[in-house]
Order: sequence, then C-alpha cells, then structure tokens
Amino acid sequence: VQLQASGGGLVQAGGSLRLSCVASGRTFRTSTMGWFRQAPGKGREFVATISRSGVATDHADSVKGRFAISRDNDKNTIYLQMSSLQPEDTAAYYCAARSGAIVHYTSRDSHEYGYWGQGTQVTVSS
Repeated sequence: VQLQASGGGLVQAGGSLRLSCVASGRTFRTSTMGWFRQAPGKGREFVATISRSGVATDHADSVKGRFAISRDNDKNTIYLQMSSLQPEDTAAYYCAARSGAIVHYTSRDSHEYGYWGQGTQVTVSS
C-alpha cells in the first residue's frame, strides 16, 4: 500500500481544514487506517483511526469533538475533517494503514501500522 496525504496548510485559530489520504494497492479495503501527528521536538501522537468497514472510529481525547475521521472505500481515500483548530494542533500529519484487519478493528498503536504516508504540514496561527 502506498499512501499520499494532502490538504495541510496555514490556518488561523478557530479555522478548519480537511486532510485527505489516497491509497494505492488492493489492500486498502481490508486495512484499518489511522491519522497520527508529530510536532517539532515531540514524538508521534495518535489522532484518529477507522476500521476497514468504516463503522468503528476512535479519536484521541485532545481532538474529540473537533476532528472526525472518515473513509470512502470506492475512492481508496480516508479523510480527517478538522475544526476549531488551535495552535497546539500544529504538526505534520501522517496517514497510516494496518493491512489484514478484521472488519471493525481500530488501533491507536502506531507500531501496528505497516504503511505510512509522507505527511502533510498543518500550521495553526494564534
């Protein structure tokens, strides 16, 4: 699976962005997908995950109610709708795939993901 993330940019606090991640390859439909982020000088942080079915999702407490993950299996794409952005959301955002997942499986553990995109930068100004 190859992953291409896009949609990052510079936005003022309180603004919104939608990130996209397009996957190539035949395993997308059987993959749990996730979004992670990494701010300068910090470790990689879980943001959101979605099951291969799209039915089950999980969001980090820090983004719950502001961010929403979704997927379109016909387009081999996942999304991260981000609203009410704050300066602390500034980071490089990475999409990731965990292939061979059962239907409603989600995961917060970055070590479970075998495929990673290149990252897209989100910068929130105050």
